Amino acid sequence: MTTTTTGFPEPAEDFSTSEGLRALLIRLHEGGEDAWVHDPVARDLMEFAADKYRALARKHKLDTWEAVTAAFDAMQYRSTREANDPWAIITHAVRITCVYEERAQGLLCSVHQARRAHVSAFHDPERFSDRDTALADYHPAFHTTDTHPSDIDTEPRESLGSAQACMSAGSAAEDAIAILCLLDWPADTARASVEHVCGALMKAGTRQSAYEALRRDRHARALLDLPRRSWTALLKALLGNPHPAYAATTTGRGMLLRLLLGETLDLLLRDIRHRKRVEKHQHKHHDQVIICQILFWFLHLMHGASSFVLL
Repeated sequence: MTTTTTGFPEPAEDFSTSEGLRALLIRLHEGGEDAWVHDPVARDLMEFAADKYRALARKHKLDTWEAVTAAFDAMQYRSTREANDPWAIITHAVRITCVYEERAQGLLCSVHQARRAHVSAFHDPERFSDRDTALADYHPAFHTTDTHPSDIDTEPRESLGSAQACMSAGSAAEDAIAILCLLDWPADTARASVEHVCGALMKAGTRQSAYEALRRDRHARALLDLPRRSWTALLKALLGNPHPAYAATTTGRGMLLRLLLGETLDLLLRDIRHRKRVEKHQHKHHDQVIICQILFWFLHLMHGASSFVLL
């Protein structure tokens, strides 16, 4: 039995086209991991990729084989083998990798971190000696703009407090006024009272000292036309109860300090309503106890009177 050969070599695989590349990638994938190591066509493919992406790597100041590594990683994906144009997928992957590789080198971080938007938003690090001018002369972080009198809002505040999370002394005072207005205090009385307490607090330095000074301030109470009981309750509400037993509680902190710590108006109003319900229940219970005591002494007196009549 004789065999005949044509004498012509088998045509080499043309991986320069999309269809040829797809066929080669499918064959290498089915051949297993060793196919990329021992197949001579795979080596030719990598050399072709090096020539193809050399200019792209040079554009991003990278070594050619870094772009080839990105191309090799893209060739392993199933989506690349099944794409309409495998070379387009690989080129896009290499371009993105080169961009973030260059960005990572500029930011002095890994490529994985450079791909994140909040990291890549930063500028490349610079040495102080890279510029002739001082850092404070050109960097915007060291620039401030003075506020002109025309930029200040002179219109009176009519809202019942701010909803901002970052509290300042002024906004805390405004919110305290808003709470008093929500509790049916007259707006002018609420504003005058809170502003007077805040002024005394600034002079005293501590809430306890301000409380003791304001508690004895009959002149301010007369100007505000507030009863002694209402004035004392207002001081405890704004500055906190000075008793040491309430130091670590919301009652001891006071409304102004709680607003400065970031607590909202809704939370403070909820605490005030809850405290009113508790006090109402306590007063009701106290009245019941007094009535029981009166009945007890009345029965006791009646029992003594009946004993005297029998004698």
